[in-house]
Amino acid sequence: MSMPLRQSIRLGGYLMKQKLRRREKFPILLELEPLYACNLKCAGCGKIQQTHDWLKQRMPVEQAVAAVEECGAPMVSIAGGEPLMHKEIDEIVRQLLARNKIVFLCTNAVLLPKHLHKFAPHKNFAWMVHIDGLRERHDQSVCKDGVFDEAVAAIKQAQAAGFRVMTNTTFFDTDSPQDVIDVLDYLNDDLKVDNMQISPGFAYEKAPDQEHWLGPEETRQLFRKAFGDGRRKKWRLNHSPLFLDFLEGKVDFDCTAWAIPLYSLKGWQRPCYLMDDGYVATYQQLLDETDWSTYGRGKDPRCANCMAHCGYEPTAVVATLGSLRESIRAAMG
Repeated sequence: MSMPLRQSIRLGGYLMKQKLRRREKFPILLELEPLYACNLKCAGCGKIQQTHDWLKQRMPVEQAVAAVEECGAPMVSIAGGEPLMHKEIDEIVRQLLARNKIVFLCTNAVLLPKHLHKFAPHKNFAWMVHIDGLRERHDQSVCKDGVFDEAVAAIKQAQAAGFRVMTNTTFFDTDSPQDVIDVLDYLNDDLKVDNMQISPGFAYEKAPDQEHWLGPEETRQLFRKAFGDGRRKKWRLNHSPLFLDFLEGKVDFDCTAWAIPLYSLKGWQRPCYLMDDGYVATYQQLLDETDWSTYGRGKDPRCANCMAHCGYEPTAVVATLGSLRESIRAAMG
């Protein structure tokens, strides 16, 4: 299955407007990082490697909302760090929903029970809980025992309170096709989350673990086997069919990282969420002053193993809307 119909219709209308305006580069989803601090020290993440001064900072509500309005993306993914450590994160969410944005609040869910009462269910809001495997695998990934059980309990609490809950799972070269199947079956059939997002891991330069990243061919083999026997069609995956084809190696795309920009405490990160080649003050500067032709697999050595959704999902989405056949396929799931 593909992304929810409401989300697809909203995105389709937005993309049509960009086409009519003849815009070549435009944002689809903004990655917003209002802080770097986190309550966990995950092996695959380098965010908490920031200096102590940066870890203490929190982005003001007005600054966060202004960045969203500046770029104009219809969807916002609030990440970090752990966003629930931001004392005004609920106000940021409320103001974005008031502006009719689709908001995903990313969290490891450890602090979710403590803060759930600050939020209200909304058709454009979903919790995005990081689940990197079943119990042993997930706890190993976050480098702390017991986190999987806490996350599952928090998900059930949020579901009982009427919230939409999604998950985000990253896979590494230590994962087998059966590992992929097991965790997606559990999230889909047992935990019954609304949608699931998946991605092959990318080698953050500052991540503690620099050894277990998937290469392109390893990624294709992993997902080709995991998606076999019709399993892909039953999972409520929050991706376009073409992006899932891309993961399997059925199609190939260029990276369009400008469509999912990152705005953090330091400004607009160049060129993308995964790589840090400096910062600029405005989204337009990011578009105009970044040499996008030098990034992507086959262009920059750092991009050689990247097949992450933040670079290739937007390419797949634009390709979907540019094809009647693929649009029908996406609508049918």
